[in-house]
Amino acid sequence: MGACAALPTAAQSDATPAFKEVDSIEARVQGCVTCHGQSGQGTRDGYFPRIAGKPAGYLYNQLVAFRDGTRRYAPMNYLVAYLPDAYLKEMAEHFSKLRPPFSPGEAIALDAAAMNRGQALVLAGDPATGVPPCMACHGVNLTGMEPGIPGLVGLRPTYVVAQLTRWRVGERHATEPDCMKRIATRLSDTDVSAVAGWLSQRTPPANPAPEPSNIVRMPMACGSQR
Repeated sequence: MGACAALPTAAQSDATPAFKEVDSIEARVQGCVTCHGQSGQGTRDGYFPRIAGKPAGYLYNQLVAFRDGTRRYAPMNYLVAYLPDAYLKEMAEHFSKLRPPFSPGEAIALDAAAMNRGQALVLAGDPATGVPPCMACHGVNLTGMEPGIPGLVGLRPTYVVAQLTRWRVGERHATEPDCMKRIATRLSDTDVSAVAGWLSQRTPPANPAPEPSNIVRMPMACGSQR
């Protein structure tokens, strides 16, 4: 989950609706939709990611991390600093149920070798470096897995690169055992770009819902799935 602050550079084209009740979830999430879009579809430049349809547990974990300062992005930290758990859970449930259309994919310049490497890492992993396939945890259709693993379809390559880099350098963390930290530190810069590039070219499936939990299939323990 990215940022939910009212930044001029992230203005959405959707008009802010008029609410029948100020005390409603639609009204409460206006700080979020200012950047992530009225339906959580994200921005076309990829700076603010798609949050619609991601598992509620994942969204809630990110909101708690921003609130408690274990994940750092100043506008998000400020926005949720004083929100209680119940409020954050309500927000997470709201966005997890939304299914807006996906934006068109972004054309990127990657050669065939890089695309092949990205495909291999996502679908089969790399046993030589101890990197499991992304789909083992993020789902066969890369739509995520309940309760705490996000979908990767519909994310812009710049966002994927930024997040993997943050895992690699220790700026982003998750509940231990932090499986993403272990995986990301085994990826080279070239691998990161290849994975992001290949993912960006995937056509979203007709059903973008996350898969049910399947811990047996996961290649390593992951604190986010507890």
